[in-house]
Amino acid sequence: MDQQPQPPDSLPKYLVEGLQKQSPTTLHDLRRYARQLADYKEQQAQKQLEETTIDRHREINGLADENDTPDGVPAKAGVTIKTINDNRYYYWQWRDGKKIRSEYIKPVSKD
Repeated sequence: MDQQPQPPDSLPKYLVEGLQKQSPTTLHDLRRYARQLADYKEQQAQKQLEETTIDRHREINGLADENDTPDGVPAKAGVTIKTINDNRYYYWQWRDGKKIRSEYIKPVSKD
């Protein structure tokens, strides 16, 4: 590469200046870390989106009150959506020691 690459306009000046002072080894380490961090943040955002979606499903379907859990399902149980044979279903889900327990609630409405 004959010319120094130009940074994207989206990068803050302080970051570009700091990067330009780093060795190739450090920059390669940074690249690896940046990819891992980006993947982690994307997973966290997806998890948050799913939790928000599940909370919204709980609210829409009258499952918002955690005290409405049936006998045998702890109040700490969450609601999850499982897809089985292209059909979606609500399940209570909770951790029991090292096991994940589930109990069927009802189908997800087509609305």
